[in-house]
Amino acid sequence: MQRIEALNPEQTTGPSKDLFEAIQSKLGMVPNMMRTMGNSPAVLGGYLSLSESLGKSTLGGKLGELIALTVANVNGCNYCNAAHSFIGEKLVGIDANTIENAKAGKGNDAKTQAALTFAQVLLAKRGSVSTEDFNAVKGAGYTDAEIAEIIGHTVLNIFTNYFNNAIEVVVDFPETALVETSTF
Repeated sequence: MQRIEALNPEQTTGPSKDLFEAIQSKLGMVPNMMRTMGNSPAVLGGYLSLSESLGKSTLGGKLGELIALTVANVNGCNYCNAAHSFIGEKLVGIDANTIENAKAGKGNDAKTQAALTFAQVLLAKRGSVSTEDFNAVKGAGYTDAEIAEIIGHTVLNIFTNYFNNAIEVVVDFPETALVETSTF
């Protein structure tokens, strides 16, 4: 059972209502995670702001979704695994094989692999990466800005994973199995 109530957008007032209306107009729905975050307009607004900013990053939506899937599976987040599998396939156009590979932290090419490996290393080392870790992602062709964005995507997904896991947010996307991953 979900530990914090997901607000009903039609019965919500104030700042959360405004945020819900913006989400509804963009997505056509207000997902349970966001309805639950809406208990604190500061939390929902912060999540939406960072998500929107990263959506405009030079990495692009596809790599952002692949990072989200890798992070969700390392953190055992059923909600994010389901949401990003659905979004990746239906909204971004990522094929099922690429989605399954990303769940396991595997990219379909060397550059994507470097980004997913860096995200996994960030998780395993709690951000305290070594010079070798940093040089590996840099050596794969990522710019300083793109490395910052990989970190940003990883952190955004840690936030949503922890939120969903702690609250036990009810999954409102088609469920898909988590993949066991090894951390570094």
